[in-house]
Amino acid sequence: MEKYILLRHRDVPGIDALPVYKANDGFVAFEKALKSMKPADVTAEVKNSGLRGRGGAGFPTGIKWGFLPNNIWPHYVVANADESEPGTFKDREIMESNPFQFLEGLMLASYAVQANCAYIYLRGEFWQLAAFLDEKIKELAEAGYLGEKILGTDYSLQIYTHLGAGAYICGEETALLESLEGKLGQPRLRPPFPAVVGLYGKPTLINNVETLVNVPVIIQHGADWYRGFGTEQSPGMKIFSLSGCVNKPGNYELPLGVTYQELIFEHGGGIVGDHKIKAVMSAGASSDIVPADEQCLLTPLAYETCLERLKAPLGSASVIVLDDTVNMAWLVDKTVNFFKHESCGKCTPCREGTFWMNSLTHRMMKNDANSEDIDLLRNVALQMQGKCLCALGEFSTMAVVTAVDRFRTDFESHVRS
Repeated sequence: MEKYILLRHRDVPGIDALPVYKANDGFVAFEKALKSMKPADVTAEVKNSGLRGRGGAGFPTGIKWGFLPNNIWPHYVVANADESEPGTFKDREIMESNPFQFLEGLMLASYAVQANCAYIYLRGEFWQLAAFLDEKIKELAEAGYLGEKILGTDYSLQIYTHLGAGAYICGEETALLESLEGKLGQPRLRPPFPAVVGLYGKPTLINNVETLVNVPVIIQHGADWYRGFGTEQSPGMKIFSLSGCVNKPGNYELPLGVTYQELIFEHGGGIVGDHKIKAVMSAGASSDIVPADEQCLLTPLAYETCLERLKAPLGSASVIVLDDTVNMAWLVDKTVNFFKHESCGKCTPCREGTFWMNSLTHRMMKNDANSEDIDLLRNVALQMQGKCLCALGEFSTMAVVTAVDRFRTDFESHVRS
């Protein structure tokens, strides 16, 4: 019995080859959709499955698909393969090792919203991966799965890859669209939203790579089967990118609802050097810092429970483990330095706020700050919240505020007496 649903290459060697993928139920779902399902039926099945977006927001995927209007054409579909969040490395493994399941999911999404053109937006450093995917796309076209009148039906589809220039901000969907159109990668003012005014001003669906790789198994086996995994409000499997102070960092495919305790100590092999776990970050650098007490470690990792119990979103489930050797002031200095560098500068709160937070944390790292600077750092972060054009500014403050509130003594160790 296969153990993996998303990372199937770990069970099926060579599944990145088209003959092997087809021999293991590859494109069964796509053929089923094209020959026996209407586009609306595909959307309905995904909606009924409860699949939620795996890029971070956790928005219901089928509902998102239904937002595209049917009186404005053409429609586009874009796979967000930017994956630039520090601590996140799940999408890359999928695309490198199980590419056809990802491409089949993209094709199913395109059929569901009746798009005849789809794009895969990859971060600039993925140039080798882009060439690899281009080869797979060519194979699909030669096999009759892409192009005009696919499999003898009236449906036609082309898929293209597009490389960004290595900007973190282009993981934000409207900045991604600007970059895809050849413009500077900066977020758009919303509304209008991409579902109505997206790529080239037309309705556009944007989904994360991991979200799309779930779609073929949902269409093949049905929504009820898919709901057999995970929790009621967060069904399905999830890839947890585990890193930090753990013995066995890596990607772990587990049902949503698994606890931090199981993920870190059973799958991740525990803490390096048998140190005491201090805190966790659930969504890479864009995370609240949560003290790793008993309540935290026993919290099910699902979109609803993380918010309810820990007041911290699960996000992309890029879990960074922090042990008692990590000083939170040092950690915050690293995160705000990253966000300052990656801020596009379009809106003042983010541009100026990340600069001043970074200046304050640098001062602390030089032991040249006083206790008032700790409060000033927190105040700058709070002044940014709810005032930025996109989520980057908000993300940059999450570790700052929670670290100061929960680990103030770490900051006090870096100030002048």
